[in-house]
Amino acid sequence: MNNNSILIAGLIVAVLLGIAAPFLASGNPDGLESAAEKIVNLDVLDANLEEAGLEEEGTIAPSPMPDYAIPGMEKIGEIAALIIGILLVTLLSFGVGSLLKSTSKN
Repeated sequence: MNNNSILIAGLIVAVLLGIAAPFLASGNPDGLESAAEKIVNLDVLDANLEEAGLEEEGTIAPSPMPDYAIPGMEKIGEIAALIIGILLVTLLSFGVGSLLKSTSKN
């Protein structure tokens, strides 16, 4: 099996997982978001920030696909966001790999 076959097989698996993920994922917060909600007391956080003279910061730039979805498109938007993400990461990885390969030849 050559490298292109492995890449294509990996992309197919990733896209299939991207299509299935919105239907398999829990709607309830889990992982880091759930742990943060259990640990951080927002009232205490706000009081501490106010006492220190600070304000809670938002994001630096708005996310083009918040919560791994395209707003207003329901499940299709979630699937599209995942597939766009998979393709962007694949292209970025391929580009960085090609750049590193070309610089290592010199």
